[in-house]
Amino acid sequence: MADHFSGPRALADPASDITDVFAFPSPERQGHLVLVMDVFPSATPTALFSDALSYRFRLRPLSATRADQPAFSVGADEYAFDFNFAVPSSADGPGLPEGVVQDGTCTTAGGPEIPFRVGVEKPPDGQGVRIFAGPRLDPFFLDLAAEQANHTQERLSFRPNGVNAVQGANVLSIVLELDTAKVLGPDTGPLLGVVGETVTSGRHPVRLERMGRPEIKNFLLQDKKFDPVNRDLEIRDIYNDEDAFKLGQTYLGAYRARLNANLPFFDRLDGRTDWPPDDQGAHPLTELLLADFLVVDTSKPFSDSGFLEIERALLAGRPHTTSGGRSPDDDIVDVLYTLLVGGLDGPRISDGVDRPTQPASRSFPYLNPPNPDPPDLKAVLAALSAPAKETPSPPA
Repeated sequence: MADHFSGPRALADPASDITDVFAFPSPERQGHLVLVMDVFPSATPTALFSDALSYRFRLRPLSATRADQPAFSVGADEYAFDFNFAVPSSADGPGLPEGVVQDGTCTTAGGPEIPFRVGVEKPPDGQGVRIFAGPRLDPFFLDLAAEQANHTQERLSFRPNGVNAVQGANVLSIVLELDTAKVLGPDTGPLLGVVGETVTSGRHPVRLERMGRPEIKNFLLQDKKFDPVNRDLEIRDIYNDEDAFKLGQTYLGAYRARLNANLPFFDRLDGRTDWPPDDQGAHPLTELLLADFLVVDTSKPFSDSGFLEIERALLAGRPHTTSGGRSPDDDIVDVLYTLLVGGLDGPRISDGVDRPTQPASRSFPYLNPPNPDPPDLKAVLAALSAPAKETPSPPA
C-alpha cells in the first residue's frame, strides 16, 4: 500500500499519514517540476487538512556515484516548501461544499509566503509556483490480497487479472508545480532527491511521517519473520522519525538487518537468486534503498515509466534515459517487484493491476476529483487481511 497506514502512528493519526509522494516534470509546461503529496487515506470528499500539522516537501541536489557501490551523494543545499492550513471557516467564494472554506499558506524555499485556498483547481501562477490542495481520487493501485499472499505462501501469487484494493478511494492532495530555474535557481540540479514529510506545527516540530520511494516501509520493512536480529521490533515509526537525507547511527544497524533479511525473501520468490549477498550477508540493494528519496532529473521530459529507472541505470553502469522520479500512473508495484525478484534483466512481474481508478490528467492539478461515495478503505483492508476461514469438513 505505497505508504498508506505505514505504522502504528499513521493508523492512529490519519491526518498525518502520507499515502504517496510523486515528483515528475510537468507534462504541459517545460521547465516546471511537479511535486505531489497525498495524505489521509480513505478521506471523505469534504475532508480537511489539519491545522496542527505542517506538510513539507524537501529537495536536495544529488550526484550519482559508483565508488565502492552504486549510491547517490546528497548535496548540502536544501529547498523546503512548507504548507500550513488555517482552521476552516464559512465564507463566500470558491471552496469546499456547503460553504466551508479552508485557507492555506505555502512558505517557499526562498522565504516568500504564498496564500491559497483549498479546493481551487485553477490558481494563479504566483512567484513561479502553482498550488492545489484538496480532496482527490487516490491514484494508487495494487492487488493487495495477492501481494499479501506472496508473503504468507512465500511464492509469487499474482494473478493475470488482479483486483485494485484502492479502487474508488479518496485522499487529500497537495500539488506544487514550480518553475525550476526561477524558484530553485538556474544552477540547481538537474538531479534532485525529493521527500515528503508531515511534522507538528509550533516552535519544536516533530516529524511524524516521511516518504520517499513507495513501499519501503510496507513491503520491505514491515515483515519481521525473516529478521533474526529485530524480530520483535516494529521498526516503521522509528524509521519515520529519521531524516531521509542523513540517517542517524542509533538504528541504522536495525534498518540494515531488516532489509538484509527481507530482500532475499523477494529474490527467491521466482526460485532463483539474482542478488547474492556478500560474505557479510549484505544484500546488494540495501544501501541504495536506504537512501530513501525519489530521484528525479529535471532536465528530462515527462515520463510515465520513470520510477527506479535512474537507480537501475546506476546499478547497471549506464546513463539513465528518463526523468526518473514517479508519476501518478507509474506502475510502481510491477517495477519494484521486477527489480527485487528478477534482477536488472529479469522478465516483468505484474500484480495484474495496471492502472489506477482513473488515469491522471496531463494538466494541472493532474489528479482526478474525489469520488463522492468512496469505500471505507480501512474496512476493505481489514477484510483482505483477515485470516481465511477454514472450510468445514463434510459429514462422514
